[in-house]
Amino acid sequence: MRYLFAWLLLASSPLCAQLKWQMQPDGGIKWNVKADEIHTDHIEMSGKKISAIIYYGKDSAGGLLLKQKLVFPMLRIIPNNTRGSLIRTFDQHIMDSVMVNGTYVQEIPQSFYIKGYLQSESSTNTSLFIKRQIFPSTEKAVYIERYTLSNTGKKPLSVSIPMQDKNMVTAAETGVDGAYTLNYRVYNGGSVVLQPAEKYTFAVVISAEKNFIAADYEFEKRKAMVEELGESLILETPNDTINRMFSFAKIRAAESIFDTKQGLMHAPGGGDYYAAIWANDQAEYVNPFFPFLGNAAGNESARNSFRLFARYMNDDYKPIPSSIIAEGTDFWNGAGDRGDQAMIAYGASLFALYSADTINAKRLWPLISWCNEYLRRHKTKEGVITSDSDELEGRFKAGRINLSTNVLAYGAFVYASRLAASLGLQQDANRLRQDALQLRKDIETYFGATVEGYKTYRYYEGNEVLRSWICIPLVMDIFDRKEGTVKALLSPRLWTKNGILTEAGSATFWDRSTLYAFRGMLRAGIADTTLPYLKYYSSQRLLGNHVPYAIEAWPEGDQRHLSAESGLYCRVITEGLFGFDPLSFSQFTICPRLPKEWSSMKLRNIRAFNRNFDIEVSRHKINVMSGGKMIKSINWDGRSPVNLTF
Repeated sequence: MRYLFAWLLLASSPLCAQLKWQMQPDGGIKWNVKADEIHTDHIEMSGKKISAIIYYGKDSAGGLLLKQKLVFPMLRIIPNNTRGSLIRTFDQHIMDSVMVNGTYVQEIPQSFYIKGYLQSESSTNTSLFIKRQIFPSTEKAVYIERYTLSNTGKKPLSVSIPMQDKNMVTAAETGVDGAYTLNYRVYNGGSVVLQPAEKYTFAVVISAEKNFIAADYEFEKRKAMVEELGESLILETPNDTINRMFSFAKIRAAESIFDTKQGLMHAPGGGDYYAAIWANDQAEYVNPFFPFLGNAAGNESARNSFRLFARYMNDDYKPIPSSIIAEGTDFWNGAGDRGDQAMIAYGASLFALYSADTINAKRLWPLISWCNEYLRRHKTKEGVITSDSDELEGRFKAGRINLSTNVLAYGAFVYASRLAASLGLQQDANRLRQDALQLRKDIETYFGATVEGYKTYRYYEGNEVLRSWICIPLVMDIFDRKEGTVKALLSPRLWTKNGILTEAGSATFWDRSTLYAFRGMLRAGIADTTLPYLKYYSSQRLLGNHVPYAIEAWPEGDQRHLSAESGLYCRVITEGLFGFDPLSFSQFTICPRLPKEWSSMKLRNIRAFNRNFDIEVSRHKINVMSGGKMIKSINWDGRSPVNLTF
């Protein structure tokens, strides 16, 4: 009953999801466009050398809107800074120039479909029907539109597709490596007569490559990537929307990896952030997820990110930069220390434990140890840790000592102590364990407070307004104030139809804190309360007006599909719903949070701990499977953590 008011608010208000898309049996989602419907959206898709932000939909005139913002992260421009990628926008499409029986085609969108690529289907002012698949190459600096034209009438159609092959050359003085050449080319264009029911295919390719591009081959590679991700870490619950959102989140989390001169680098995307890493997006958010997925590129990008951060360790314990940019050749630290050392130590320790790779863990240990020593050196007389800002970089007040940095530091000490023990560094393990115990006490003393009537946390000294990051202690299993914190998070002061506000009374929301809150509430055992909110959020992001991934923020960034937020959604499932918690390279606990309305849930083909295994949870039993064989079957009380050892 304690959360009844919040749930009634959710059920009886505009917070009930307004869905535009429908899930399809093949794993995709589809929007069937209504005759009088006007709506546009955007989606980001990435490959190792390109990212494409596609604006699409039905415009105010009833025609097709299709615009592309193409980012080439390895074509560096001057100044070669965080945003120094070559970017070009194209707002005309080839069908505007196609003629049928001497008349220009007018395209009327009928449906859109997404499954790792964007597909549109359109009728026209003739009997020509148009299907196009839009996607970036998985490996090359290439954007592709693959067209299939069909004659749905009873008479032949004479179709004229303009042959185009033109180069666009940038000014030499604007590029780090001089002039760059982009090629716009129509493959298989020309004139053709389509008989009734006959089809014809052609492609439009925008490329920074010099060689011939086979659109069909590139499409098959894109689909193969999506299918490979779909076969790893499979979620099965009674809620199809959460299952599908998880499947899509894996794609976005894993695709935004770029082949730079410093090796594979995961990057947020969003039209601005490429060929660069951040202590929060990569080290803290997405890197600890990749061992679960078993994606080779993801794991390699994580190792590279920590290697690049480690280059900035120094004897004076000056902070490691928040971001390493421009393919690893420069850095950005414009917000000072945002708690970056806590972010890195926490993320690297988790990544090492989940990976269960002793050699890699030994390589990571100097970085982790350095970051933890940095944190010790920034303790105040109250025992808490200072930083210049937090991950929001001054957008909202954080004071000199903030809750996020301190709780992340606590997590860093906890998981580093377990890693040290796994590496046989018992003295380090003991010290870190004591660091964690003391910091937890000091967090409660310094931050524990009643804010706006809720027994929760103040975010910084003098803070009197609820903040979204009061959720972060729950993620680290600090449950001293869980009841007041959950009430605050789900109160009308913070919860909105867009998730949790950054600060009560503002209009700003960032998905990252909403996703942390879901993970924390599930870890706290509040599954039945959390589930309606998680279902609502998943429906909105997957099937609502802006789909199909978790977003960064609003009003900043136009709700762009930053990649690491999708990694956070996946961790709601792995570390929240299933409660994974690593103890060593071969030992971990799980504490599944099976909602009352579900009889069972499964997570299959888990690649963490250097294994491939399944977890099957029912009301009174947990089964651990591998290769179709039972490894362990555990009688379970439905609440308590279960210890597992490989």
